[in-house]
Amino acid sequence: MRKVLCAVAALMLSACGGAGGGDAAQAKQEGLTLSAEAGSTSGSFIQETGEVAFSSREVEPGVYRLEVRLRGLTLTGLMDPASGVSTLDGFAEEDATDTQLGDADRDLLAAFYGALNAELPSGDAVAPEAMYLRRAVGLWAQHPGSVDLQRTVMGEQGRGYTMLCSYARCNGSYTGSCGGVYNWYSYAKHDCNKGGFSYDRNQQIAQLGDHTTCGGDEFYLSGGSWVCGEPDHWSRPKVMGNCFGRCGGGCGGDTQYTLDATNHDGCVRNGHMLASGYCDDQFVSASDDELMAPNCY
Repeated sequence: MRKVLCAVAALMLSACGGAGGGDAAQAKQEGLTLSAEAGSTSGSFIQETGEVAFSSREVEPGVYRLEVRLRGLTLTGLMDPASGVSTLDGFAEEDATDTQLGDADRDLLAAFYGALNAELPSGDAVAPEAMYLRRAVGLWAQHPGSVDLQRTVMGEQGRGYTMLCSYARCNGSYTGSCGGVYNWYSYAKHDCNKGGFSYDRNQQIAQLGDHTTCGGDEFYLSGGSWVCGEPDHWSRPKVMGNCFGRCGGGCGGDTQYTLDATNHDGCVRNGHMLASGYCDDQFVSASDDELMAPNCY
């Protein structure tokens, strides 16, 4: 299957070459180009740092085949939501060998994810093939280089993922009558070189939902005042920020608040980088949440 995909990609690239190829490349417009019809979403995303070609199609009733190509690699997914099983893969287009995502790949995917969120409807209003494409792109945009791209992700509610919708008050928004209402979730927790899940410095008391940011950072309670920043392994600080506990980077187009996504946020926002090896187990645990969990609103 990998060799067939690479051959198809090579044919497509050669068909775009030849006379006038340079002029065609110069004529490309930056941004998202999206084509949608029944059971199919495809298109391209172009920015200065790279180009993404993508497609998502319903290949059987309720089963979706995804393909995303960028920077010489191909990412694929087969989503079967009814069974709670999805298979993901990633490989080099040139020779179909295993590969990994680098920082530049993640940055490009994050920009593509943002463009999809801006263009597509949020939550369940989007077509399912587009929704699962967006979810997979959001997952790949956070994928650590120390986790294999080729893997099977399985999950079902109550076993694979636990919903926390009730903690995301007022549809996750911190506005209007919700402005002064707090609904803490205890605890966003992780294990790392500083101790295990039970170590109180690996735990945060989180306010789930979109509760404002300061330059993309969090707020934490210190001495009775809210301070901008991220406390590094404090003893159970109260924290709030940009869609804490929500699947996907930042505030994505889907609205899933889950236990594993909260713990992943509690790792990468507690003294660790997004692609930190210390947060790999939280990322893996949250993968099925992002791909399969239902929307909260």
